[in-house]
Amino acid sequence: MTTETPDKQILRSNFRPAWWLRHRHLQTIYPSFPWAYRHRPEIRREILDLPDGDVTAVDWVVETEDLPPTSPLLLILHGLESSAESSYARMLMQTATDHGWHCCVMHFRDCGDYRNRLPRRYHAGETNDVRFFLGQLEASEKYGPIAAAGYSLGGNVLLKYLGESAGTTPLRAACAVCVPLDLYLCADALNNGFSKIYQHYLIKSMKSSLARKFDRHTAAFDWQRAMSAKTFAEFDDAVTAPLHGFNGMNDYYDRSSSMHFLGTIERPTLIINALDDPFMTPGVITALNKVSDAVRIEVSDHGGHVGFIDGGTPWKPSFYLPDRITEFLAPNMAMPGM
Repeated sequence: MTTETPDKQILRSNFRPAWWLRHRHLQTIYPSFPWAYRHRPEIRREILDLPDGDVTAVDWVVETEDLPPTSPLLLILHGLESSAESSYARMLMQTATDHGWHCCVMHFRDCGDYRNRLPRRYHAGETNDVRFFLGQLEASEKYGPIAAAGYSLGGNVLLKYLGESAGTTPLRAACAVCVPLDLYLCADALNNGFSKIYQHYLIKSMKSSLARKFDRHTAAFDWQRAMSAKTFAEFDDAVTAPLHGFNGMNDYYDRSSSMHFLGTIERPTLIINALDDPFMTPGVITALNKVSDAVRIEVSDHGGHVGFIDGGTPWKPSFYLPDRITEFLAPNMAMPGM
């Protein structure tokens, strides 16, 4: 697979923010308000038994389950401390349904309202669970062409998986949104200015999740260091790395940052990032070295972190991402001869 310098593949996005919501933090926060997106598709929960004896949950959109077996399937991977309940996941589920696609959200271990069994959770470089699930989907022969979309941490996992798998993946195409391509730069960005608010909120959530699984006597890491962590770098060094077999935070970030895997991706892949994303810096894009010619990177000046509200009103906003994602994936989802 040939690679090119990334400046040939970094394109200006067509996204334009709503006139009433241009600020990056408002774009980031607004979708979490309950009135921003009210629709909740009916979901069927499936328990996925993993090869190492652990489990996780997959939520299937009930409305799509009666579709013909040749219908395409969209797999959605959520972000840090998130789930199928997130507004961005629900939006994309509905748009996939409108396209006549099967659709599901695979939860990372210990996410959402489902607890896993083993003394571990999930991290930005864990691709084995996605690989196993996609293998099951392919072997079942119940679905047509398969594509995937990942948000934030889920986008990092997806890109890393695609780079590792190259031409062996069953995925026809993929889209990754607001991806922390360089985990070092993103951890640093969240430790500056107003972005510290997001860091505080997410670390608090991760500590609560730890407290549901462990205590100071059962933890496979330094409990005091974990509960004292105030930054992502401190948390990842104290918890994520030892819990998942890394030799500290640097080893985890080195081996898990998806920017290192973009050169070996062989499936059509769209990366959507915003330069004003408060979870990262523009350096996440400019630091890229080798990018496969299968990868297209669209960058906008605005959009925040998984916001991309492009119109409507404050009480009924419209969102850019669901349509852009499905627009990119659709040409790769047709069955041969159709």
